[in-house]
Amino acid sequence: MLSLLNVLAFLAVAGYAFYLFVNLVYTRYLFIKLGKEAEFEPNLKERFNLILINGFGQSKLFKDKKSGLMHLILFYTFFIIQVGLIELIIKGFIKGYEFPFGDGHKYFSLLQEWATFLMLLAVLYGFYRRYGEKLKRLQWKRDGKAAFVYIALSTLTLSILITLGFEAVMLNHEPNPVYAPFSGAVALLFSGIGTTAGTILFYVFWWIHMLTVFTFLVFVPQSKQFHELFAMVNIFFKKQGPAGKLRKIDFEDETAEEFGVGKIEDFTQAQLIDLYACAECGRCTNMCPASGTGKTLSPMDLIVKMREHLTEKGAAVTSRQPWAPAFAFKNTRANQLALAGGGAQEVAATIESVRLIGDVITEEEIWACTTCRNCEDQCPVANEHVDKIIDLRRYLVLTEGKLNSDAQRAMTNIERQGNPWGLNRKERINWRDSLEEVVIPTAKELKKAGEEFDYLFYVGSMGSYDNRSQKLTMSFARLLHKAGVKVAILGNEEKNSGDTPRRLGNEFLFQELANANIESFKKYNVKKIVTMDPHAFNTFKNEYPEFGLEAEVYHHTQLLEQLIKEGKLQPKNPVDEVITYHDSCYLGRYNNTYDAPREILKSIPGVKLSEPERKRETAMCCGAGGGLMWMEENQGTRINISRTEQLLETNPTVISTGCPYCLTMISDGTKAKEAEDKVQTLDVVEILEKAVI
Repeated sequence: MLSLLNVLAFLAVAGYAFYLFVNLVYTRYLFIKLGKEAEFEPNLKERFNLILINGFGQSKLFKDKKSGLMHLILFYTFFIIQVGLIELIIKGFIKGYEFPFGDGHKYFSLLQEWATFLMLLAVLYGFYRRYGEKLKRLQWKRDGKAAFVYIALSTLTLSILITLGFEAVMLNHEPNPVYAPFSGAVALLFSGIGTTAGTILFYVFWWIHMLTVFTFLVFVPQSKQFHELFAMVNIFFKKQGPAGKLRKIDFEDETAEEFGVGKIEDFTQAQLIDLYACAECGRCTNMCPASGTGKTLSPMDLIVKMREHLTEKGAAVTSRQPWAPAFAFKNTRANQLALAGGGAQEVAATIESVRLIGDVITEEEIWACTTCRNCEDQCPVANEHVDKIIDLRRYLVLTEGKLNSDAQRAMTNIERQGNPWGLNRKERINWRDSLEEVVIPTAKELKKAGEEFDYLFYVGSMGSYDNRSQKLTMSFARLLHKAGVKVAILGNEEKNSGDTPRRLGNEFLFQELANANIESFKKYNVKKIVTMDPHAFNTFKNEYPEFGLEAEVYHHTQLLEQLIKEGKLQPKNPVDEVITYHDSCYLGRYNNTYDAPREILKSIPGVKLSEPERKRETAMCCGAGGGLMWMEENQGTRINISRTEQLLETNPTVISTGCPYCLTMISDGTKAKEAEDKVQTLDVVEILEKAVI
């Protein structure tokens, strides 16, 4: 009779738990379906490779080695223990049951015991990281749900070992310290209590384990633990193509009444998957330059707040309760919205009154982002934060006509004169007048003479108008001449690349500039483009092809490295400097170009390269990206000053960059730190010129 009751109770608990679990997962699936359909490029091989590398390989997690090892243990021991769970469940109905592995079962038992023990150690270490070590990125969320995870996982692991220990007592088996070392220790400790007491305690702890398993099963879809299911899905559906590539807006769509994202359902379904995949690990916020310097933006908070908003709105629209069991969550706002019925006018009014921009996400958060992608590089579940922020900016700019006054001034100047300062567009080529002994022709001049060129040198607004950046332009021109490279410029025909308008949300202006530039490139049969501006480099290389550009695009450090390898440039003059190199976001994280500038510096005699702590993928933004070059920082510490402080810690005599924007920001930083007399700020091209010419 007791056996029958045991079976019935188990089936009732398991059935109810699985019902709630499936219902909760399906509910969130319906919430995601509220978003717009996204284009899906199969590329199955690449997608499965990403799952192997970032999912099963846990590569992103090892950016923090201690945390990476902890999660690797948790990840794989979880799968191992699930196999043992099946056997453990059957043990509750068939006394002494074992999988029919024969003599091999002892090895299965050994694997299960050590996997369980290692998982327990990983859980305890995770608890220590949060509450003992007080890891900064985890302290934002020291709530009940986080504590429940540690308690539940500790209970799960301990109850396995204790249950197996009491099983040995129940069956009057001798403890086995070799193949069952941990449960054997329990059996040895309680060996004198007798088989009856052993049987009772076996079922007590068996039920503790089962109830914990099914409680955790229901808990997972309602917490950050949902990433255990959605991480792999998110990695699989990750946007393919160049890193950080933005979606094109179709302005010819006559049915479109709004542009950008003003409502949560305006995001694509792929973007909404991000929200439920978030593990709330804080890695993104920990590395965010805006968050780290006291701005209101936290990439993790951004995702979490949008997830909560989607859950509430989804509950109202679909009339499905997102929290279960319902009786335990009847007072939650989302469940109340669901119970009221999606069609009710008062419900619609309630949820529609909550604005995504303003009530959920503040404008200050949206404009604080430098678009550096440090957050995305750190995210272990492949969340993409930047495209969401840009979509929100697009709504503010294109639909509501809202833009910071400084940014609007730069945008207007770009529209009217082709540069952010509003200087005369006919003065774009004037820098050439200061170039002595070297002639850099325009494409128009060469076309008239019937001559061809190898590369179009896109100078950009900084290189054309900014006094400091003009020196970089001339250094590069002299090196190209020295190497015998046939190069041309567009001169006054050159237009802004459109990077600034696009990152600030003015997609319309960006597309106008892109189309105009591409027409100029086609007009002069441009096949190769080289630029010193990483923002233009990224825009031409990764975003213009969608608008019809067919050309190879190079950053100046890539071309210079190539010319050195070919022997066309020979660094012979010693440059006795200690140099620390600052990685540009749009050259590094967007285009994975880290080695070229370093190889150039290493090729120069006398140079000692001193790397900062945050370098390459983890390098901090200078603060100029995302259009923030043209906006004042009104919160916290200036980003460029924080980055300069990091670079100065290496005790350099020169801080080098490969970007005119970075050079400006770091130069301002050294002045603010009163270090400009001791530390020079130079572009890689200027240092190379000293060694070559």
